[in-house]
Amino acid sequence: MPVSYRRAGSDDAARLALIAAATFVLACPPHTTAGGIQSHLEKTLTRERFDEYLADGDRMLFLAESEGLPIGYTMVILGPPADPDVQAVLSIHPTAELSKCYVVPGFHGQGVAAELMRLSVEAAGEGGASGVWLGVNNLNVRANRFYEKSGFTVVGTKTFYVGTEREDDFVRERAL
Repeated sequence: MPVSYRRAGSDDAARLALIAAATFVLACPPHTTAGGIQSHLEKTLTRERFDEYLADGDRMLFLAESEGLPIGYTMVILGPPADPDVQAVLSIHPTAELSKCYVVPGFHGQGVAAELMRLSVEAAGEGGASGVWLGVNNLNVRANRFYEKSGFTVVGTKTFYVGTEREDDFVRERAL
């Protein structure tokens, strides 16, 4: 099936929230509870939150679609990270964060994530960044393999909470 890619617009919040709800769980380690996942979804991945993200001039969201249905998305955040653990390990400045990179399972291995990554990294560079960083659960083997293949190296660690559950993430960085 053909896939199209575009920068998400203000009318895409519901589509982004739908795909976020379907894919966030894929990034969680097996020990993550359903309650933690639900809490995270309600706090950060609702339609209302995507409305906020889309209105933020320092954020760029990209959407992959097949036959009119959303199948993947990324979010880039321009500017320095707020997390002091991340600030301490990054070596490339100015930077941007690849905050989200998700594709529905039926499209894994078909180049969708790679094209979303290409668009996101290109946009970060156009936005003035010299490097891109991301956080990824250290137990997420598939994502870590993809990010390594995409040129991101582990430069440190940070804490991430799913609800009230503490997770350990690698901080990965790449030059543009």
